[in-house]
Amino acid sequence: MLFRLSALTALLAALPAANVLGGQVPVVNGVVGGIETTPQTKAATVQPVSAATTPGKLRVVENSGVCETTPGVYQASGYGDLTSSESIWFWFFEARNNPDTAPLTIWLNGGPGSSSMIGLFQEHGPCRITNDSKSVTLNPNSWNEVSNILYVDQPVGVGFSHGTTTVGTSLAAAQDIWKFLQIFFSDSRFAKYQQRDFAIWTESYGGHYGPTFAAYFLQQNAAIANGSISGIPINLKFLGVGDGLTDPLTQYPGYTSYAASNPYHPLVSQSTITRANSSWTRSGGCKDLITSCYNTGDDDDCSEAQSFCNNNILSPLAGNYDVYYVLSKNPDPYPPSLDTYLTNKSLMAKIGAESTWQETNDQVYENFASTGDWMHNSRPDLETVINAGVRTLVYDGDADYILNFHGVEAMVNALQTQFSAEYAKQQFANFTVRGQPAGLFKNAGTFSYVRIFGAGHEVPAYAYGTLSRGEAALQFFSQIMSNQSLKAT
Repeated sequence: MLFRLSALTALLAALPAANVLGGQVPVVNGVVGGIETTPQTKAATVQPVSAATTPGKLRVVENSGVCETTPGVYQASGYGDLTSSESIWFWFFEARNNPDTAPLTIWLNGGPGSSSMIGLFQEHGPCRITNDSKSVTLNPNSWNEVSNILYVDQPVGVGFSHGTTTVGTSLAAAQDIWKFLQIFFSDSRFAKYQQRDFAIWTESYGGHYGPTFAAYFLQQNAAIANGSISGIPINLKFLGVGDGLTDPLTQYPGYTSYAASNPYHPLVSQSTITRANSSWTRSGGCKDLITSCYNTGDDDDCSEAQSFCNNNILSPLAGNYDVYYVLSKNPDPYPPSLDTYLTNKSLMAKIGAESTWQETNDQVYENFASTGDWMHNSRPDLETVINAGVRTLVYDGDADYILNFHGVEAMVNALQTQFSAEYAKQQFANFTVRGQPAGLFKNAGTFSYVRIFGAGHEVPAYAYGTLSRGEAALQFFSQIMSNQSLKAT
């Protein structure tokens, strides 16, 4: 029998108090994922405190002693300068175990416009932010237990990255990260990772980033192989996408069904659900607008779809519950804010940070809103990557509303890949960790999906039952990064 959840058993340990709400999707005029009335792409500039850039090179602080305190584990933080006015922030951590043979992972948070320091300090990095947001503690379930890992703030202007913020599409973001990785792999300190198995792991808007970046990297590799461009091929072997926005047309009905029926409690009244359903189905409604976006690819059509659908479906169906964790009323004080810690001038000096950290850059978000990138369909890229033999995991927390498992599983079920027929025949199996229930999973070929019990949007930030915080996530990460299908332990 499959393990079943109840609101009581799924409640996590008492969560710490903090005074701000953290989130990866901006709230615009009271609407989650909303759009300004007349969004326009702007080339605004995020100014550094002071910086002498070295275009095409890295500027690095080694072994700052911040975050990773495991003896002998190397770390480096700093900038890859794409140009004299575009600098990408990175923070690299060597694997705690077998670093000389372990794969290399790049982690990207979503937004669009959100810092990957979210993943580092709130989710699966070598340290976790403390409840008072002033310090960190060592994380035993860090993903650098099994992989060398590179946390990157992107696009330019996000987090500690600084410079002219021109990027407004997932493809443009992919192009910049390819350039950054070419710089990274060319540096003598990191050239040894060129031949390692490479992984992209991402979440949230990463449902666009992950497939788009991975497909672009494969395209660039092919161009290097046929001699049409020069560069360092990236040995892409793995893709992980958590709680991701990939195929809006398939995923948006999940907001209505999840709001009405999820493992915990309804989120809104029946009348609100009825209105949202009408907004989806009526002529000129959300379904028609997303379809038009898919058909035309027009920026205005796609922006209009984002504005209408998030105003009338995504935002109202959350009710008074936190969109990232439905067991808490809005706003959920967990995970603790990173602002106090990451804007400390002493810390910035230690790690080589040059601009004041911000969780999400609103201008970058507006740039993406103006192109309608939100409503583009990234599923074809995901299918390309899966069919290319890249081992792929899609995962989701069952207490997350904003990219809920109803929508994500509908997207997975709609995939057309070499493994889709096999996947459709599979029944969910229990994903256990040390014999304890943690979720449900399926495998088909080199594709896997897992739904994690009791987890919100940032899956590795949560605990379930007697498992420790992030323990289930480390298990699925470790299995995929070992080039294995998921399995219960």
